[in-house]
Amino acid sequence: MDQSFTKNQPKWQERQPLPEPDNFPVMSTPTLPPEDSLDDIVAPFSAAAPKRLGAMCVFCGANAGLDPAFRQAATDLGSALAAHGATLVTGGGSTGLMGAVNDGALAGGGKVIGVIPDFLKTKELADLRSTELLVVHDMHTRKRTMFERADAFCILPGGVGTLDETFEIVTWRQLHLHNKPIILLNVKDYWTPLLAMFDRMRDMNFAHHGHEALVTVADTVAEVVPAAERELAEPKPVVRFPGMKGT
Repeated sequence: MDQSFTKNQPKWQERQPLPEPDNFPVMSTPTLPPEDSLDDIVAPFSAAAPKRLGAMCVFCGANAGLDPAFRQAATDLGSALAAHGATLVTGGGSTGLMGAVNDGALAGGGKVIGVIPDFLKTKELADLRSTELLVVHDMHTRKRTMFERADAFCILPGGVGTLDETFEIVTWRQLHLHNKPIILLNVKDYWTPLLAMFDRMRDMNFAHHGHEALVTVADTVAEVVPAAERELAEPKPVVRFPGMKGT
């Protein structure tokens, strides 16, 4: 029976895990050896994967949405990260869910790293309460910096900006540029239509079977940190697909 994005994540067997590299190459892709297996190029990075969650990047809306449950989930996630001793990495804004997750982390005594482009400082009202506020030149630098500062990612409800961040980080994982946990927090079934779309992509042969392992779906805030910790301790195996050399 086919696995689904909307079901529990499968445990993939008889494959080697893909640890993450020390330095993530944003502007280039790794070159696969012509005849050897993919495992040969990931072995040098085995010591780089963290064993415990030290920092989590949260992608979410700069608006709060209509349902109060969205804001509550964001605040609770910030609190959970602070209680765990993990740094929160965000887009640096103080409005909407971005501000709410900061509220929860800071109220719990946690550390917050905000990364915001200069042109958005006014539009998204840069959160000056951040433990560390990094003002960068453009959106590409913002996303790269957020990636570099985080051990894992959590996606809360949001709009097209959140989708942009989500699809980029999932695509990078698909292309084996990283193997960091990606947790999709499905508050009040907000992301259920997206998960159904992922399944349709696979069913229409625009995504490969096994790509449901690229993300982990959580229904509650309480599941997020433990899910990230489990995956950091035992990274998911690399998702191989037809045509990849070494498969």
